[in-house]
Amino acid sequence: MHKYLEGLNANQLEAVQHIDGPIMIVAGAGSGKTKVLTTRIAHLMKNGVDAFNILALTFTNKAAAEMKERVEKALGNSEARNLYIGTFHSIFARLLRADATKLGYPANFTIYDTDDAKGVIKDIVKEMNLDDKHYKPAYIYNRISAAKNALIGPVEYRNDPHIQQEDTRGNAPRPLMADIYATYANRCMKNGAMDFDDLLYNMYILLTKFPDVLAKYQHRFHYILIDEYQDTNTAQYAIIKMLGARRENICVVGDDAQSIYSFRGATVQNILQFQDDYDDVKVVKLEQNYRSTTNILNVANNVIGNNQNQIPKELWTNNKEGDKIVLARTMTDNDEGRFVADAIKEQQMRNHYANKDFAILYRTNAQSRSFEESLRRMNIPYKLYGGVSFYTRKEVKDYLAYLRLIVNTRDEENLKRIINVPARGIGKTSLDRIIVTAHEQDKTLWELMEHGSGHAKIDQFVMMIKSFQTMLQTKNAYDVAFAVGKHTGFVQELYNDKTVEGLARYENVQELLNSIKEFTETPDEEGELLDKSLGSYLQQVSLQTDTENQNGDDIDVVKLMTIHSAKGLEFPCVFSVGLEETLFPSQMSLYDRAGLEEERRLFYVAITRAKERLWVTYANSRYRFGSLVQNEESRFIQEIPVSYIDRTFTGISNRPGSNTPTRGGTSFQNENFDKVPSLKKLADKLAATQQAKQQTPAYTPPANFEGDAPEKMEVGMKVQHPKFGFGTIQSLEGGANNRIAGIDFGAGHGVKKIMLNYAKIKIVG
Repeated sequence: MHKYLEGLNANQLEAVQHIDGPIMIVAGAGSGKTKVLTTRIAHLMKNGVDAFNILALTFTNKAAAEMKERVEKALGNSEARNLYIGTFHSIFARLLRADATKLGYPANFTIYDTDDAKGVIKDIVKEMNLDDKHYKPAYIYNRISAAKNALIGPVEYRNDPHIQQEDTRGNAPRPLMADIYATYANRCMKNGAMDFDDLLYNMYILLTKFPDVLAKYQHRFHYILIDEYQDTNTAQYAIIKMLGARRENICVVGDDAQSIYSFRGATVQNILQFQDDYDDVKVVKLEQNYRSTTNILNVANNVIGNNQNQIPKELWTNNKEGDKIVLARTMTDNDEGRFVADAIKEQQMRNHYANKDFAILYRTNAQSRSFEESLRRMNIPYKLYGGVSFYTRKEVKDYLAYLRLIVNTRDEENLKRIINVPARGIGKTSLDRIIVTAHEQDKTLWELMEHGSGHAKIDQFVMMIKSFQTMLQTKNAYDVAFAVGKHTGFVQELYNDKTVEGLARYENVQELLNSIKEFTETPDEEGELLDKSLGSYLQQVSLQTDTENQNGDDIDVVKLMTIHSAKGLEFPCVFSVGLEETLFPSQMSLYDRAGLEEERRLFYVAITRAKERLWVTYANSRYRFGSLVQNEESRFIQEIPVSYIDRTFTGISNRPGSNTPTRGGTSFQNENFDKVPSLKKLADKLAATQQAKQQTPAYTPPANFEGDAPEKMEVGMKVQHPKFGFGTIQSLEGGANNRIAGIDFGAGHGVKKIMLNYAKIKIVG
């Protein structure tokens, strides 16, 4: 056996040694999928497959770099540098550079990030004299993004009756969405720019419209490997299908139980139906987990087992049994924050964990507040993930705008951004006049300015940019960038600002220049300096993701992040917080099986991030949408067998299966408990409520249950709820878009705060 195959278990070895034909590797959480994927690539190369003929696609640059490094280590040579390993976006951007002109784009097209794209849309909305509070750029961008990922272009969008119905119905119709989409697509092409979604959509168009290009890449890529296949969207699926159609040597690696990105177009059906797409698919399941304790895995298996739409598998491990998970119910969300901070301190003192060993995972970013406050109060250092990325800071984007304009003068958005930065006497009125003329003459802004604008300051600006362009062929990225900072006065202006904010902006620009310097001086494999041009640097920067701009993983801080951000990570100790109905699972998913199953997969991801200890917490009440809302524990908690749970409470639990309220696993039924009247009174009340619940007959909603419009609801009305049964409206509050009703459902459920815009409530009297 080759040395690089040592240490693989039987299933991993089976997946690695399969060479020809389609294969699906179902890799459970913590089962060593990256090791299998990289070893498989090394095995292909050991068996005579040329590195240039292997394409491996990932979702993060970090994963791609790790894969290439591992392959090189396994082989003991530098052949790995010839592999096509990268993210979908980076690989497709690289391929599009070679053939972009066939689609009408320049080879040096600009790549717009989300903010750039929203800026273009904002300009279009303004030009069309539309209300940007109704036609919100963020909403429009997301709508266009979803269309592209579903391979729906501007023409298809306009001609699809279902889409048009979606845009025109309801209280906030947007009948001009199709016009905005078409204008946006034309504007991007005119600017010689593609957004992130265009890198997928245009790759699909290129392969579809130009058979010679498709044949070229089908001939080049003999073996295709896709990591995290459950996260692929329609466009990615279609491109993979076309590229692999000639040989069908396609290897997909993924876990349907971790498919949690439907909001950005991913579809779990891609992995569930992989066996239907190809004949004689080999399926290998990696079920041995190397990450978590037995108890944590048992909880994960029991929770995900409630999903109907899945590939059956059962994670197991040779790791120790470990502690039971801790289930904590608190009275308020602030109490929840205090409990978590206290638990971290306790574990640090008792088991000597470092701060970086803890992660607090929540469903929405808004939940971070109570945890931040409690951690600060106890002087526990933490880092909040999902903040402002380095590359989205204004001064950094301004500097990069100069560099992008030099490489691609068609880029109107970046031209407008920096034509008067720093101020050089080019007013908005003068610029607007030229923009209008350019649009009337169907020319780019640069084309009009280049032939003389009649404005001395603008003409000087054009000459300056042209002088920088003369450096592109002979100077590397840093030399050009340094000259831009010096001769535009941009860096000097920041240096002259001696305020705290000004100093921070100056330091950010220096850090940007440092990164460019590092890019130009860092050798590639075998010490060779390859393409260090400005264009090459800009492509690399444009494809950085927000999560990969988050540095300092080794800093000793507690990490706070959404569960979506935590996917692919692991921590010794994990707090999965906010396990309440309408929060987790979210309100929007409660009446849809597909949505509810994705929420359950999200909880499964949270559970399987934990290596040694896991806490699950929820609050009896929390403020949401400006109102104090009473919460019911998440249905996902009910799916955890009691035998795996250790209860710790800062309130009192009335969870079914718990005969006696407990605190820290110790019975409250003792003389000390009886001496605390408030706790005893609350416990008695909750016990009575629980008894009433158990005596209340199970409620089954009628078939085809439909709710009435929220505006019809009035205090005193008798209503029916699909889960809680019959009740009486006691109060109504909030506006038209967030109307909340206080409904008394009797002894079985008590008073519930219900958001009428999301729930199904039927008036019965």
